[in-house]
Amino acid sequence: MWYYGIALIVFLLDQGTKWIIANRMELHQEISVIGDFFIITSHRNRGAAFGILQEQRWFFIVVTIVVVAGLVWYLQKIRREPGRILPFGLALILGGAVGNFLDRLLFGEVVDFLMFNFGSYTFPIFNVADSAICIGVGFVLLDTILSIRNEKLSEQQEGK
Repeated sequence: MWYYGIALIVFLLDQGTKWIIANRMELHQEISVIGDFFIITSHRNRGAAFGILQEQRWFFIVVTIVVVAGLVWYLQKIRREPGRILPFGLALILGGAVGNFLDRLLFGEVVDFLMFNFGSYTFPIFNVADSAICIGVGFVLLDTILSIRNEKLSEQQEGK
């Protein structure tokens, strides 16, 4: 059950930071944290990651319900299996998905506020939920790579 606690922490951090941005900053206001490199900005996104699929609110709501149901089902399925990397990654994804889902459901848009500039390139503005989802996917990929490696090692040892 620890993974639901992690998902809850991600959700609360996401919602808390979004609330602060939405209620303490004007839309498009910017606060420099590290010069022009890292800026806190108040931005709204009616689409998905990187602003794709704008104005597709109900599509995202339906897809997120399916994804969250799948995550909960799979977390329940693997709860007794050894290993902590996969459930940790799935918990991060779950917390982030629910955080952005709530924004879309209630407001029709997601609050984004973390902006990074790399010279003349500005990385798309994102939030805590987006970060948790990306990091969670990284942990899922790491678990997959380690599982493949362990299977190959087992096959090699059995062949000897």
